[in-house]
Amino acid sequence: MDKPFYIHRLRYHVSLTKLFFWAFLFLSLIYFFFFHPPSSPSDSSRRVLWGGADWEYRVLHSARPRSRAGGHVVLVTGAAGFVGTHVSAALRRRGDGVVGLDNFNDYYDPALKRGRASLLERAGVFVVEGDINDSMLLEKLFNLVKFSHVMHLAAQAGVRYAMKNPGSYVNSNIAGFVNLLEVCKNANPQPAIIWASSSSVYGLNKKTPFSEKDRTDQPSSLYAATKKAGEEIAHTYNHIYGLSITGLRFFTVYGPWGRPDMAYFFFTKNILKRKPVMIFEGPEHAAVARDFTYIDDIVKGCLAALDTAKKSTGSGGKKRGAAQLRVFNLGNTSPEPVGKLVSILEKLLKIKAKKIVLPIPANGDVLFTHANISLAQRELGYKPSTDLQTGLKKFVRWYLDYYLHSGKKSAV
Repeated sequence: MDKPFYIHRLRYHVSLTKLFFWAFLFLSLIYFFFFHPPSSPSDSSRRVLWGGADWEYRVLHSARPRSRAGGHVVLVTGAAGFVGTHVSAALRRRGDGVVGLDNFNDYYDPALKRGRASLLERAGVFVVEGDINDSMLLEKLFNLVKFSHVMHLAAQAGVRYAMKNPGSYVNSNIAGFVNLLEVCKNANPQPAIIWASSSSVYGLNKKTPFSEKDRTDQPSSLYAATKKAGEEIAHTYNHIYGLSITGLRFFTVYGPWGRPDMAYFFFTKNILKRKPVMIFEGPEHAAVARDFTYIDDIVKGCLAALDTAKKSTGSGGKKRGAAQLRVFNLGNTSPEPVGKLVSILEKLLKIKAKKIVLPIPANGDVLFTHANISLAQRELGYKPSTDLQTGLKKFVRWYLDYYLHSGKKSAV
């Protein structure tokens, strides 16, 4: 009996979607190997930022675990970033050895990143200035330190910026990730890897709340596509080389020392400066909502993922057995309309916002996000506990202290 026509159409649509995705991944790897070659000894522009006896001493001192017997030794990429700073500080506080890595790019105000790095330096974490695409630097670090774990948080973030600079996403989120995995798979011992994926991989998925079992082959932005590509690349390196890899899908992280390109951050700035606040809405005035997740809850999830990560099974690039491969949602399970976020900020700042409501633009943003965290609860003991009101209160307190009371000028 012939199958119904719509069955054939469905299979055709799924096959076409997969074809486009793999074509994108293939072209990205071509870019990596042919248009972005690995660093060479003659690449002095990168070498000047690292090396020497004092530099090596600082790396080794930072990597040395403190009070914890048998503490982890962790390389944190993107350590001067928002999540990277909080995770690095938390690891060091509990006694783990931590070495940071960050390229301090100018996607947003580098002064904020330098401020975070200074915070980490006072906490005993050395942040190496360098790029994850610099193979020589990564190999040098792995030759100096036997890292037990890599917390890979370096990435080109932001959905809208991809329309201005798409190459930066391929360079960081795909090429950089591959470069890091290449060094990790050749290390002996191989580290366990925990890395930041994103809730954006759910793309045009309409089923809520988003579950790790849901389809993720309909990205709505280039950023989302590169994060989805990262998950497929992680699967490949796990399968071939025995790397233990855990992916974490973050849901709209916010809090002190946050990213200036995030809505809660520039809303605060605009309200204080009496500038208009743009609030987007979907078709038929549908509210845009996000599963806002406070940074302290995200940090707990990151550390739990690291602590439950099993050892990689490879050695020197050769797989010895099956290795752990996981992916978890880290969200708050409570989507809040962006309008409510603005209302809370108005009360905290004691200033009425000048709100302008506009249709959501076709720039890759989705209408809502909502995390199903049952898997993370079961496997990691993950239990977010900070509501939006409490989290924003802590952020506003930091913002006023950092930009106003300290005399710093907001460059966002």
